[in-house]
Amino acid sequence: MTNLKAVIPVAGLGMHMLPATKAIPKEMLPIVDKPMIQYIVDEIVAAGIKEILLVTHASKNAVENHFDTSYELESLLEQRVKRQLLAEVQSICPPGVTIMNVRQGEPLGLGHSIFMCTTCHW
Repeated sequence: MTNLKAVIPVAGLGMHMLPATKAIPKEMLPIVDKPMIQYIVDEIVAAGIKEILLVTHASKNAVENHFDTSYELESLLEQRVKRQLLAEVQSICPPGVTIMNVRQGEPLGLGHSIFMCTTCHW
């Protein structure tokens, strides 16, 4: 079986959603209790895909941080015996799933965003 990979282009500036996206990337806008992008990643993982590449923009640190391990937060939740919250935080990027980022320097459209995937080694 082929090793499938997923690309999520999230470098767009979300101007059509202003003013909500002035300070918050559109992908991080919440739907109930999770950011939009988490639902996308959950569906990709449920489909059996284990490698995900996010094509981001410099203004999307919140997206990158969301999927990065937060050792300080996990340690604090462990100390305070917040097991349910700890499990939720750790499930953001499930074991065995790799989520990487590549930056698109300027917003040149979806085609360029996908082309950026050829610049990383995954």
